Amino acid sequence: MLDAQSASQPALPPESPLAMPTQALSRFDEQTRRTPINTHPDPLFYRILTFGGGLLLTGYGTFEMYRVVSVTSVTFLQWLLVALFSINFSWIALAFCSAILGFFALIKKQPATGPIPPLSQRTALVMPVYNETPSRVFAALQAMIEEIDRLGQTHAFDVFVLSDTTDSNIWVAEERTFLALRDRLQSPMHVYYRHRPRNIGRKSGNIEDFVTRWGGSYPFMLVLDADSVMSGDCIVGLAHAMEQDPDAGIIQSLPLITNRNTFFARLQQFAARIYGPVIATGLALWSGREGNYWGHNAIIRTKAFADHAGLPVLSGKPPFGGHILSHDFVEAALIRRAGWSVYMLPHLAGSYEESPPSLIDLSVRDRRWCQGNLQHSRVIGAKGLTWPTRQHFATGIMSYLASPFWLAQLFVGILLVLQSTYVRPEYFTQQFSLFPTWPRFDAERALALFELTMGILLAPKFFGLILAIGHKSERQACGGAIMLILSALLEILISALVAPIMMLIQSGAVTQILLGRDTGWNPQRRDDGSIPMADIIRRHRLHVALGVIVAITAFIISPSLFGWMSPTIIGLVLSIPLSAASSSLALGLTLKKLNLLLIPEERSVPPVIARANALQADYKALNFDEADGMEALATDQALCEAHLAMLPTIPRRHRGDIDAERAVAEAKLADAQTLADAINWLKPKERNLILSDRALLHLVTNLPLIHTEST
Repeated sequence: MLDAQSASQPALPPESPLAMPTQALSRFDEQTRRTPINTHPDPLFYRILTFGGGLLLTGYGTFEMYRVVSVTSVTFLQWLLVALFSINFSWIALAFCSAILGFFALIKKQPATGPIPPLSQRTALVMPVYNETPSRVFAALQAMIEEIDRLGQTHAFDVFVLSDTTDSNIWVAEERTFLALRDRLQSPMHVYYRHRPRNIGRKSGNIEDFVTRWGGSYPFMLVLDADSVMSGDCIVGLAHAMEQDPDAGIIQSLPLITNRNTFFARLQQFAARIYGPVIATGLALWSGREGNYWGHNAIIRTKAFADHAGLPVLSGKPPFGGHILSHDFVEAALIRRAGWSVYMLPHLAGSYEESPPSLIDLSVRDRRWCQGNLQHSRVIGAKGLTWPTRQHFATGIMSYLASPFWLAQLFVGILLVLQSTYVRPEYFTQQFSLFPTWPRFDAERALALFELTMGILLAPKFFGLILAIGHKSERQACGGAIMLILSALLEILISALVAPIMMLIQSGAVTQILLGRDTGWNPQRRDDGSIPMADIIRRHRLHVALGVIVAITAFIISPSLFGWMSPTIIGLVLSIPLSAASSSLALGLTLKKLNLLLIPEERSVPPVIARANALQADYKALNFDEADGMEALATDQALCEAHLAMLPTIPRRHRGDIDAERAVAEAKLADAQTLADAINWLKPKERNLILSDRALLHLVTNLPLIHTEST
C-alpha cells in the first residue's frame, strides 16, 4: 500500500512557461543570427584534411576503377559500375580520413580534469519515456540522483519523468514506481512526473511540452533516453561546461553501450567501446562547434532551444511529410543557424546507453531511423544553414542510401559478367574490326583496388584496436592483447556476414519509404529475451531464398563470379542461424566467460551501472511492472488519490458532445458486477480513457473488489 504522505506531495512544480515558436525552413533573416561572445578555434585545418583527403582518395579510387574496366572501350554498364563504385567509395573514404584525425588525437594523452566547483545555475534532468519498463527507468534515475548527491551538487538539479505511455498498466506502474522512488530517496533533489494524455509530436513534442510549461525555471536541460545512465561526474561535467561557455547551445557526450549480454548486443557493445571513440573524436574535430545532437545524453541551453528549435510539421503525408522523426538533427541545425554552438565532448567519461538485443530488433529501430534520415531531404535545403550542417544531413541520408547503391553495384557487376559470358554484343568500335568489342576487366588491378577498399573500410576498426592494445589498463581489462585481437576478428567476421543482410533490409526500407509507407513509432525492446524461431524464419526467409538464387546463378555464369560474391552469398544463406545466434543470451554469456568481446566496463563495472542494476532488482521485487493498473487503483485508495491528483484538468464537456469510446466504456462499467468483469471486458483504449477520467474511475473503485489475474 502507498504511503499517504508521499501521495500527498505534488507531482509537478508550478509552471514557468517559455514560448517556443515554430521555425520556418523556407526563410531566415541573417541579421538575427547572434554573434559569439568568445573567440573559438577554427576547425578549417581538420576539415581540409578530412574532406580534402576524402576527395583525393575518391578520385584515386575512381581512376583505378576506370582503369579496371577500360582495357577496351568502356560500355554503358561499365560506366555505370564506375559511377556506383565512386559513390560507395567516397562514403568509406570520408569515414577513413575522419578516423585518422581521431586516431592521432587519441594518441596524445588527454589532460586530467580537476574537481568541479559548485554549480551556480539549475539544470532539469528530463527523461522522456514511452511504454518502457518502470523498474528500469526509475532505478537508473535513482542511481544518477545518488551520484549527483555524492558530489554535493544536488542543489543544481531537478528530475522530470515525461511520460507518453499509452499502455494503462505501464502508466499506473510508472506512477507507483515514481511514488516509491520518492519514499526511498535519501536526497533533497526534487523528482517530478508528468503523464501526457496525447503524445502529439512523439518525443520532440514531449520535450516541447516540458519547455513550454516549465522551461522558464531551468537555464539548462539534460535530455536522457529511457536506457540512459550517466555518472555524476559526467552530468556535473556537462553542466559545468555549459556554465563556462556562454556560446554553447548543445553539448553532446559520447554514450558507450553497456549492460548487454546477447551475442549481437555484445558485438555492438565491443565495437562501440573499442572503435567508437576513434570515430567520434574525428567527427568532433572536423565538426568543431557545428556538430550534431543525438537526442540524448546531452545538455541544452533551454532558452536557445525554445527560441530556435520549434519544429515545423512538414507538408504532406508521412513518410516524407508530417512530424519530423529524427528531430535531434533538425533541432541542432536550427540552433546552429541562430548562432549557438553545438559540439561534442568525446573525452568526458561516464555516459552510457543500451543497444537492441538482436539483429531483428536493430532492423526495427533502423526502419524508423531510415525514414527520419530520408525525411531530412526536405530539410537539407533550409535557408540559413551552414555547409557543415548540410553535411550532417547528407551523411545521415547517405548512411541509408549506401545500401541500395551497394546492391545496385552488385547487380551491375553480375550483368557485366553475364553479358561477357552469354550475351552477343551489338556494339563495335568506330575503327574497322573483324571482332566485336567485349567488356573486359583488368583482374590484377581489380584485386589491388579491392584490397585498398577493404583496407580503408577496416582501418577505423584497426585504429581503435591499436589504441586499446597500447593502453595497458584497457588491454588488461579486455582480457589481454590476444583476446582483444580475437574479439576484433570475431566482430569483423560477424559484421561481414551481417552486412549483406542489413543491405537488403535497408534497401527494402528505402524502397518502402519511397513508395509512401510510414513506419509509425513503436517502443524499442530493451530486454535480453530471445525471439521465437518462427519469427526469425519469417523475417529472413526471403534473404535465404535470394542468397540461394544468387549462388546458383553466379556459379552457372562463372565460378570466379561465385568466388567474388561468396561473402555476400554466405551472409544471406546463413541469415536465419545468424539472426537466431544474434539474440542468444547463452552464446553471449559463453563468450563473456571466454573473455571474448569483453570491455573494460565489465571487468570494473562503473558504480552508477552497478547501482542501477541493484536498484532495478529491488524495484522489480515490488511487482509493479506486471500488475494490472486498474486493479491496483481500485485496491489502494492512497494510490488512487495520488493518481487523480496527477491527472490534468479536462475541459468541461459541452452538452450533446458525446465521445463514443467513453460512452461504450461507461456502459461496460454500468454492466459490470465485479472488478473482474470490468478488467476482462474493457479494451486497451477504453482502459486508458477510464484512467484519464475522474468520473469513470470513480465507477471502477465502487465495484466489488476481488483478486484477478492481470490481462
